[in-house]
Amino acid sequence: MIGLVGLVATMLLAPLALLLSASPAGAVDVRCTAEPDKSACIASTLRTEAGILAGVTLTLTNEAGDTQSTTTSDTGYWSFKVEQEGKYTITIDESTLPKGLVTAGDVTVVAKFGQTVGALIDTRTGNYDASTSKLDELIQSSASGIRLGLLLALASIGLSLIYGTTGLSNFAHAEQVTLGGMVGYGLINVWSINLYLGGLLVVIICGATGWLQDRVMWQPLRHRGLGLTQLMIVTIGLSLAMQYCFQIFVGARTVRVLVANPSVRKIGPVTLTNQSYVAMGISIVVLAAVGYALLRTRIGRATRAVSDNPALAAASGIDVDKVIRLVWTVAAALAGLSGLLYALVTNGIKWDSGLQILLLLFAAVTLGGLGTAFGALIGSLVIGLVVEISPVLGVPGDFKYATALLMLILLLLVRPQGLLGKAQRVG
Repeated sequence: MIGLVGLVATMLLAPLALLLSASPAGAVDVRCTAEPDKSACIASTLRTEAGILAGVTLTLTNEAGDTQSTTTSDTGYWSFKVEQEGKYTITIDESTLPKGLVTAGDVTVVAKFGQTVGALIDTRTGNYDASTSKLDELIQSSASGIRLGLLLALASIGLSLIYGTTGLSNFAHAEQVTLGGMVGYGLINVWSINLYLGGLLVVIICGATGWLQDRVMWQPLRHRGLGLTQLMIVTIGLSLAMQYCFQIFVGARTVRVLVANPSVRKIGPVTLTNQSYVAMGISIVVLAAVGYALLRTRIGRATRAVSDNPALAAASGIDVDKVIRLVWTVAAALAGLSGLLYALVTNGIKWDSGLQILLLLFAAVTLGGLGTAFGALIGSLVIGLVVEISPVLGVPGDFKYATALLMLILLLLVRPQGLLGKAQRVG
């Protein structure tokens, strides 16, 4: 069984290894790379509320008083590479700032070997007012929550469909999200493929990995009569195997699908990157297409029939294995798209990005009702809103994910079947 899981993980990640075997494409900025036990990086992007700042000189001073200088690039990016751990002070040469700008001038950070430390220096126009009303904060957080909810929905709907048709809780589904971001990095960043063409290829490749999983592993295991507990343990093993493979092929660093810094668009009190607006639009279109397919197409009705009663569906002439394989393929494709969009919105992805949102995915599926695709959509939006709005309401930032899980527990105490789930007799 261990050998089978390792083989499947290797086969799933073979396309990623091929993509990353090419040399990286030319980037807008030369990124600083920290080496374990040798060096550390201090880097950030210098910008005001009005935009990025290019050609500004910054000076780095260590505890001994030694200095080095750098100038921000055309994208506002700057970095220092240091070979000693400790405190460093970054200072802006105010004479190089455009007229009308004010700055705090300096910031102190602690550098550690093998790490890249961000250093944000407060720089703004002279008439800038940083104060915002609670209403504006609530609207901004709601927009961010809807964005997060839509990205979670792309992945959680597939997770819910898998559970509905097979009864299996797939703990490796979050790694399919990571795989989408990693493949996007390989296609778009390393191979310099157009973003939209690369996105289409990500969906196709990730969908193929879902087909391969069911064909090579899940269908044979189902036919051998393995119980759901054993299959769930296999998904955990596959999840761990894929995480380690990500570290082998890409490393433990955060990689970016697009190197250039995203542009920002402000609509009323809402400020989001253009990539966020595009990601939300794509998510809405894809989710609407999935909903239409489930409700109005023949294969959608067959999928719902298998989810309701596999034995009865088989007796009525539906090929249950083909339906389940299609569900695995679509679920993996949706998760891959979610991972690519997540990498674009958060400006990077790393080997454990999927693991960080795994509990949110399960919370969304459980909140909406196990096995119901539309319940997963509603649950994802609710979870996304709770996560982003809770800090505005006074919840410490480190506890915002715990707030979503607490709300899930309270709802299940009142409605165990979830928002759209059907009550069933137990025992």
